[in-house]
Amino acid sequence: MHAQKKSELIENMSFLKSLFNIKEQPINSYSDFWNWFVQNQKKFHKVLKDQGNINKVFFDKLAPKLNELKDGFWFLAGMYDDNTAELILTADGVIKNIVFVEELTKSAPKMDNWKITALKQPSDLNQYGIQMDGYKFDESKMNFYATDHKHMPDEIDITITHKGFSEETRAVMTNGVYLALDNSLGELNSVTTIDNVNIINTNDATSDLIPLEKLKDFLTWREKEFVEKYKGLRHNTDDDNYSSLEATLENGLPLLAIVNSDLLNWDSKASHPWISIMEIKYDGENNNGMPNDSDYQLLNEIEEKIMLELKDSDGYLNIGRQTADSMREVYFACIDFRKPSKVLHKIKNEYKNRIEIDFDVYKDKYWQSFNRFITN
Repeated sequence: MHAQKKSELIENMSFLKSLFNIKEQPINSYSDFWNWFVQNQKKFHKVLKDQGNINKVFFDKLAPKLNELKDGFWFLAGMYDDNTAELILTADGVIKNIVFVEELTKSAPKMDNWKITALKQPSDLNQYGIQMDGYKFDESKMNFYATDHKHMPDEIDITITHKGFSEETRAVMTNGVYLALDNSLGELNSVTTIDNVNIINTNDATSDLIPLEKLKDFLTWREKEFVEKYKGLRHNTDDDNYSSLEATLENGLPLLAIVNSDLLNWDSKASHPWISIMEIKYDGENNNGMPNDSDYQLLNEIEEKIMLELKDSDGYLNIGRQTADSMREVYFACIDFRKPSKVLHKIKNEYKNRIEIDFDVYKDKYWQSFNRFITN
């Protein structure tokens, strides 16, 4: 009898020990994340519906799981209707993260009483008004007009007017206007259809004011024109000419660049409006800021991998590269932002244990970023 009790005690202790040793599974894929979410979705739904301690029960659990999957995921959550909770995954306006938000959302399993949404969707500004530091940002307070540029006919340059704008209120006005555009147009349209936004006081307007409610239709019309104008346009770089450029940085270190000079003088730049830049850091401290032989080989290997995936025939043009001060930058002009975001992210992860890599993707229809490489 005594032996039997001792045996039960050991078994119970082993059971408790196994409980304390349980570790949550790492989040390495979209399915990993959603498996974790499904296991917790009932308590997340309850805290949203009951308006309990949402930060502690939901957000503080969700944020590290998303970050474990990949940095750059943001979120909003609330009740979509009386019974349906909504989780909105957002890139917070960062272009290179949009495709991952879309993919994560698309991979979500169907869950009762849940709505999973990719990116902030358009909403009625007048119904869901934005107020910040005592200023209101809605269609009654803001108007707009577009500025045409003779040498950049496809540039969408928008000026937003607000009576509260001044140099003193520039920061709050900028935040308020951009948040209003996000809400009015939706996150995707807000960051992909407008090339430049200026904010001024209504009294400083230099053109007839258009009600903000008409901005969405204006952008739809301009985007349709743009797509029809450049549809299917590609550039074959096989026979292009390249220029080698040398310069000296302010710190005295040399700069070397090789650029496609034919592309930089191309008259259809706007057909490839998305610029992708991969930044590769190496140790050039003892070599005048330049890579040593082994780093040079690795840099070329990485660049060749990018070229294999981002081909000119598919709409991804290699503008060139710049090497200086322990940094190699590789430049592409692209027809879209989704594929380069995925390719460069994959390569960054592939080499993360060998060399430091970062990248960015942004819109620059007329490649003004590269004007410094154009020689007269």
